This record gives sequence, structure tokens and C-alpha cells, in this order.
Amino acid sequence: MLRAGIVGLPNVGKSTLFNAVTRTRKAEAANYPFCTIDPNVGIVTVPDARLYELQRIAKTNVVIPAVIEFVDIAGLVKGAAEGEGLGNKFLTHIREVDAIVQVVRCFEDEDIHHVTGTVDPVRDIEIVNTELVLSDLETVKKRLEKIGKDAKRGDKLALAEEAVLKKLEPALDAGKPALTVALAPEEKVVSKAFFLLTDKPTIFACNVKESELAAGDQNPFVKKVGEYVKTHLACEAVVISAQIESDLTDLSPDEAQAFLKELGVEESGVGNLIRATYHLLGLRTYFTAGEKEVRAWTIHAGDTAPNAAGVIHSDFERGFIKAETVAYGDLIQCGSVAAAREKGLYRMEGKEYVVEDGDVLLFKFNV
Repeated sequence: MLRAGIVGLPNVGKSTLFNAVTRTRKAEAANYPFCTIDPNVGIVTVPDARLYELQRIAKTNVVIPAVIEFVDIAGLVKGAAEGEGLGNKFLTHIREVDAIVQVVRCFEDEDIHHVTGTVDPVRDIEIVNTELVLSDLETVKKRLEKIGKDAKRGDKLALAEEAVLKKLEPALDAGKPALTVALAPEEKVVSKAFFLLTDKPTIFACNVKESELAAGDQNPFVKKVGEYVKTHLACEAVVISAQIESDLTDLSPDEAQAFLKELGVEESGVGNLIRATYHLLGLRTYFTAGEKEVRAWTIHAGDTAPNAAGVIHSDFERGFIKAETVAYGDLIQCGSVAAAREKGLYRMEGKEYVVEDGDVLLFKFNV
């Protein structure tokens, strides 16, 4: 299972957000730095309204959503790359995740201490990214030194690595994340082997107050973050209220909906964040639907029908014959598989078929 790490400065709402997305109280959320030391790990359900439309058609009581893993990582301070605060631990834990959710504080509150004394989300982003870049720069320099002799001898692998490292080094030295460096597809494959922190796909979560969520896009801090990450980091930013979602944890679904309605929003933004993170990880969803259950299955973008079948069971992939498929939108519009079949929208696909997000599939196999 792929993992997304929640990172940021101390006291920006990381642990509160982790508790919110995992619907637990596993992570301590306190008004002082470094209340999280060892990372908390939780399995998170991916909100997907399509499941419940399919449930209506399949007439089943069982719905099983897709899941991903979130990790709450200790807060970082300036100097982490040199071991300040919990820097070394922080950087090691980030290296172990597949994507980064960087939480930035976008609200004023005198009762909640900010590690720098003032609220400035762009400055906070730059502090975190500087530490990640410095760590990556050290990694790149060490690797260049290690492969230097082999490259001089003409070793093909060493030369390929050296070419990529020499593209990455000046960018990192200028404070730019590895993710922003233009690399050819084959160079990206080489780069992945370096496990650079700034090469991980990243999304920014702008954490706002309860009272500001309904008009979150108008929040001046949120606007600054959106402009900055789009221009400098080629990343996306979403607005969330970790405190609202944390408050919802103890409410029933009906009570939660009523609470959100009072605030003038449909959700706290965490659902959108989870879905965006899921796609950031390169994950997509297909469905199986029948009287027994409706279920969301997780695949990677670009997976073929046999790959998708293997997610259910390796025998399905090994003995794959064909996939019966209908697009989610077509099935909902037709109202039933029978109606979709009559209109020619229910298809038979073979081994080369690339599964689309939202496909409803039935596999035929023989082992």
C-alpha cells in the first residue's frame, strides 16, 4: 500500500489533520513543538460518492471503499538537515513515504503557539523545502563522489547516473526541488533510484479556522500559498479545516452533516484532500458491483485489465481471459447492466485494455 506523509512545521495542525483523516485519536495534538516524535500510521478511506450510486443499482447492503495509508511525521524546524530539532528522524521518515502532504497554517490564533512567532505560510513552506533541498543536495554530492571513478572508466550505468546528478545538483544548489527539474522519461527512472525528498509528489493543505472554511479561497494566506506553490513548485493546494474534521470524529453521520450545514459547507475539505492525495500517488479506482457487494479496487494509472484483475487475486491475472466492462457514467445513465448491454455500452475487453478510472468490471478467467 502506498503511503502519504503529513509534514510541516510544529503546531500547524499536522496531528489534528492526521486524527481527522484517520478518524482516530492516535496522534497527540498539543500546543507545543515536537509532541509527535515517532510517526503515527493510519489507514484512510477514500471518499467516493460513486460507490453509493452503484450500491443503488446493485441493490446490496455492503459497500467497500478504497484505502490509502497516511503517516503523521514529526514537525521540522530550521536546521533539520544539520540535525536540529528532530531533523534526522524527520528526514528519514519522509524518505519512507511515496508522497508528501505539507500542512501550512493559514489562520491567526494567539492561543496557539507558532514556532517562529508569526503566521506566514509561504515562509513556512520555504523553511521546510529548504531543509529538504539541503538534504537532497548532500545526497546528490555524495552519489557523484561515489560513482566518479566508475564514470571516468566509462561505465554506462555510472555515466547515466552522473548525467542526471549533474542536472539535479545546480537546481538543488539554487534552492529548487528535484521535482521541478526537466528530465527525460529514462532520466526520471534513474533519478527515482536516488530517493530524493524533493522528488516526491507533493500537495499543500492550507489549514484554516472553522469560521473561515466556507470562504477559504478568499483567505489572504490561502491565496498566497496557492500562487506560490503553483509558480515555484508546480504543485496543488487545497483548503482544509483540520479542527472541524477533528470535531466531526465523535459525531454521527447525520450530526456531522448538520454541523457542516451550519458552517455553510458540504465537507471540511479533508475528503477533497484525501482524493487529491490518492490521485497524486498515481492511483485510480475501478469497481466491481453485484448483489454480494459493491467494491472499489485500487490500481495504478495505466494498468491493463490483467493487472487490475490481479488486484483481486493473482489467479485472476494468471488465467485472465477477458474483462466485461462498462464506464461508470454510462451505467448510471442506463440504470442497469442489462440496459447498458442493450445500448452497446457494455463491452468485452482483452489483455491490452487499459482500465479507466471508474470502470465497472467483471473478469473471466481460467486457471
